[in-house]
Amino acid sequence: MCLVFQDHIKSEMSKPLDGILVVALEQAVAAPYCTSRLADAGARVIKIERAEGDFARQYDNQVMGQSAYFVWLNRGKESLVLDIKKERDASLLENILSKADVFVQNLAPGAAARAGFGSEALRKKYPKLITVDISGYGEDGEYADMKAYDFLVQGESGLISVTGSPEVMGRVGASVCDIAAGMYSKIAILEAIIKRYKTGEGSTIKTSMFGGMVEWLSPWLLHQAYGELSEQRIGLHHPAIAPYGAYECANGDLILIAVQNQREWRRLCDEVLKIPELADDSRVCDNVARLANRSFLDKKIMSVLSKIPRSEVKQLLNNAKIAFGAVNTIEDVSQHPALRLVNTKTAEGEIQVMAPPAHTVEDEDRVLAVPSIGQHTDSIWAEFSEK
Repeated sequence: MCLVFQDHIKSEMSKPLDGILVVALEQAVAAPYCTSRLADAGARVIKIERAEGDFARQYDNQVMGQSAYFVWLNRGKESLVLDIKKERDASLLENILSKADVFVQNLAPGAAARAGFGSEALRKKYPKLITVDISGYGEDGEYADMKAYDFLVQGESGLISVTGSPEVMGRVGASVCDIAAGMYSKIAILEAIIKRYKTGEGSTIKTSMFGGMVEWLSPWLLHQAYGELSEQRIGLHHPAIAPYGAYECANGDLILIAVQNQREWRRLCDEVLKIPELADDSRVCDNVARLANRSFLDKKIMSVLSKIPRSEVKQLLNNAKIAFGAVNTIEDVSQHPALRLVNTKTAEGEIQVMAPPAHTVEDEDRVLAVPSIGQHTDSIWAEFSEK
């Protein structure tokens, strides 16, 4: 196995995870998100696919005939087509795993173990291997065998109950439960690599979509357990801070305003609303009061901002050092000055994709490629077959 911190590897590294071999028995979003970010960091990722490929390849055909989801989550990987129920293919996977550093899988609960690739068995064979099992609700309890798609976990985790307006609940548009599980899996893998460097031992990692999402919802659960859970679905406003939400300017244009402390509240009253006496009004003098009297607060703010064009409101907020933002469309975001892009290769040509949100300034971005189904099957057979 490769030890990422060995001196001879360290001297040649151009990316933090160069020399790390990751094997991914994966599909859809959660595990591919994790391993794609490992590939961005320099790891070699071998993606095991069925003959028909990861079903995320079929979600759409918007990117030069390919799925936007698949392009997003699989750049920089090698595609190996195997049927692990067949002895010959299972033997090849075993050979690869004997040389691997990390094994990630998000098949249906128990499927990997039934095929002979459960984490418990693999860790006994390969003590330095880091295994990662990503599930919907964990591997124990009555929910262990439940199908877990992002939308379903948003509902089960309580996320939908705190999303939307008072009248209508809504799902979060992005696949946040999948992404959270993938993010936490990557974090745990990096921690396990450091641990292995110190101890020489691998790790058995378990993550779940439900676990990741309820972690994000910790403040709500703590309110429920120890305090009072206030009204949650309040549209484009914050349930626990005010003023912190969307307000109409002249012509109906929306602006987002976020006041975090009393200094900002006073500056909002003095310099933006031009109602200095409002800052000390007992109905809105502190955050607790403002939450209790949100309707009065919003009417006061709207009475001023609704008469001023958004461009002028932005300038007032900027001068007062009050945080603000726009409600952008996806088209707006595609032209956003903060958007960072990197080049990626596909079978149909080079495209631009969103850059990893975290990057090391000293490292250059690599032009990674999105694999076609089984593109690397022959070369991987040649490399890992027993001679």
